[in-house]
Amino acid sequence: MKRAIEKAQNISDIRAIAKRRAYKMVFDYIDGGADDEKTLRHNSAAFDEYRLAYKVLTGVDNIDTSTTLLGTKIDVPFFCSPSAGNRLFHTEGERAVAKAADNMGTIYSLSTLSSVSIEDIANLTSGPKWFQLYVWKDRTLVKEMITRAKAAGYKALILTVDLPVHGNRERDPKNGFTIPPTIGLNQIWEAIKSPAWIWDYLTSEPIRYANIKADLGAISLAEFIGQQLHAGFTWDDAEWLLGEWNGPAVIKGIVRKDDARRAANIGFNAITISNHGGRQLDHSPAPIEVLDEIVQTVAGDAEIILDGGVRRGTDILKALALGAKAISFARPYLFGLAAGGETGVNKALDILKTALRRDMALLGARSIDEIDRSFIKKSQ
Repeated sequence: MKRAIEKAQNISDIRAIAKRRAYKMVFDYIDGGADDEKTLRHNSAAFDEYRLAYKVLTGVDNIDTSTTLLGTKIDVPFFCSPSAGNRLFHTEGERAVAKAADNMGTIYSLSTLSSVSIEDIANLTSGPKWFQLYVWKDRTLVKEMITRAKAAGYKALILTVDLPVHGNRERDPKNGFTIPPTIGLNQIWEAIKSPAWIWDYLTSEPIRYANIKADLGAISLAEFIGQQLHAGFTWDDAEWLLGEWNGPAVIKGIVRKDDARRAANIGFNAITISNHGGRQLDHSPAPIEVLDEIVQTVAGDAEIILDGGVRRGTDILKALALGAKAISFARPYLFGLAAGGETGVNKALDILKTALRRDMALLGARSIDEIDRSFIKKSQ
């Protein structure tokens, strides 16, 4: 697999390697979406609706891909979105992603539902880290996680708001997906076809939600969310949470300009436009489709992050040209993780950085600050 990873030219190549290596229920958990997966596909396809009007003779021999996000300088205008249970995909799990993000000089964001603890990740690298929070029914647990994240040095809080209930991800129940995995008679054949993944699974410490003390046993993610997360959470509760955190905060899961305006008004410093990777409400708008109107509505009162559908350097350019301050993603690096641990994540991130540098030169932009609306054209 290592040689195949080295030869990979794009994220699609990395995805293909992940599909070969990973157990089917694990790969489908990364790859799948809700219902008919219309939004999943449209998130990427919607980038095709925009064109890049490049400049020439701008002197692009020295390209600078660095920028700042919530006051933190990063070497690339993208970072890894939080994602649950990374040790499902490779035994190195969140550790591999955190180290790869540090290698890339960018932010690492840890999920509430991570399979490595808040403290272990904090001690792993010196790079900037954000903590993502789902809203639990137990406010004591919410406060406990906030306290732990602050004590461990996480610089910003990401509140994910597009998961009041679990989306209808039909691949998961068909595959018998649970955390930790259960491998019964129905899964044995798929396990035989994935020897590398099975070896890692059988020879590694048990996979669990590392930030939760309770031993939940094998449970589907849909069951877990129904039992533990608070579907009744409101804007008043979000404002309460901002007060508890009392620091830089990001709201993730916005697709409407009125929600974006309200989020900025109550004090969120950044807004992530996201539909949870097409995994929640099918037929939601693609993030790139609503980026322009949200940027215009918020008008500088909060930084805008685009999350969803990014697979190429040109996707990043289009989002930046439409006003995004930065881009985040999960599937590209999760494909890398499933393909080959830290090596695979490094490769996935490097593919995007290399593409971005090349595409900036072709665009005629020497720095991220030079990328503006003059470069973007909407297809007719």
